[in-house]
Amino acid sequence: MTATTVMSKRDTATPGGTPALVVVAHGSRDPRALSTVRALLDRARALRPALPVHLGHIELNEPLLPDTLTALGDGDAVLVPLLLSRGHHVKRDIPEMAAASPARTRVAAPLGPHPFLVDALHDNLLEAGWPLHAPRDAAVVLAAAGSRDPDSRTDTDRTARLLSARLGVPVLPAYASAAAPTVPEAVRVLTARGYRNVAVASYFTAPGRFATECATAAPWIASTPLGTHPAMARLLLHRYDEAMESNPGGASIRRATATP
Repeated sequence: MTATTVMSKRDTATPGGTPALVVVAHGSRDPRALSTVRALLDRARALRPALPVHLGHIELNEPLLPDTLTALGDGDAVLVPLLLSRGHHVKRDIPEMAAASPARTRVAAPLGPHPFLVDALHDNLLEAGWPLHAPRDAAVVLAAAGSRDPDSRTDTDRTARLLSARLGVPVLPAYASAAAPTVPEAVRVLTARGYRNVAVASYFTAPGRFATECATAAPWIASTPLGTHPAMARLLLHRYDEAMESNPGGASIRRATATP
């Protein structure tokens, strides 16, 4: 089912009206990911009922982003990537899909790095069994998806530093693919440094293969993905507001086509 079959005229943004929030998820073959993303969008709608909120995927799941944007027609939309760092999808794929659509669009920043994410990571670690007062031999591996883009690594490194400051223990970034170290490698590094209680913090937006594989490498505790934590919904709306504030015209968002 495409976006054009699930949107009504009431749901779509119109020229001069409130620009829609289009959350851009990557997509996953794991059905838990889609249900998690949909639940997260419901949280965002509950926080701001008057805001039209839609979903578009880069791949693997429907609705695909081009279908969602086509259903918006020539309305205004702010695209918020449900991604945790800069990379190819944020820099190329999403802007290109936006430019090819009839909608007037603005692409917001990815979710990370941001203190809201640290809130979610901290809470999820606590739920997994992280003590309120961590022992001196405790450390954390921040398990992320990984990217070949150096900006993505820079963003993940910053999140790791923020989480380390919150927890008061070392936090070492590690990756499920495309970058080093891997999670098992990071665990070995921390163990060799004398940290006997090494936790894995899941830095993924939803359950999936990467998150599962990283969790199995945890020698102590592993937190769940960020999922529907309340901070995630607030962060989606925060990125939407940032994009709106960067354009004082509000609904008059310029079409994302390239200038010759």
